[in-house]
Amino acid sequence: MTVSLPLVFVLGVIAWAAIKFLGIRLWVAVVIALFGFWLSHTFLAPAIEAGTRSGVGVVNGTHK
Repeated sequence: MTVSLPLVFVLGVIAWAAIKFLGIRLWVAVVIALFGFWLSHTFLAPAIEAGTRSGVGVVNGTHK
């Protein structure tokens, strides 16, 4: 059985768990999210996207 989840949902669950169980403050999570948003508008965005896709491919076991 294959379950497909968007990566943003998985990261949201991880952020919620970090806030709830690890005691990470909400403002720290917001700052990290904003940093990621601003980083996506730089020249590093294609490299980050390619690295994320490669990592997800390794986890899913789909190698090309």
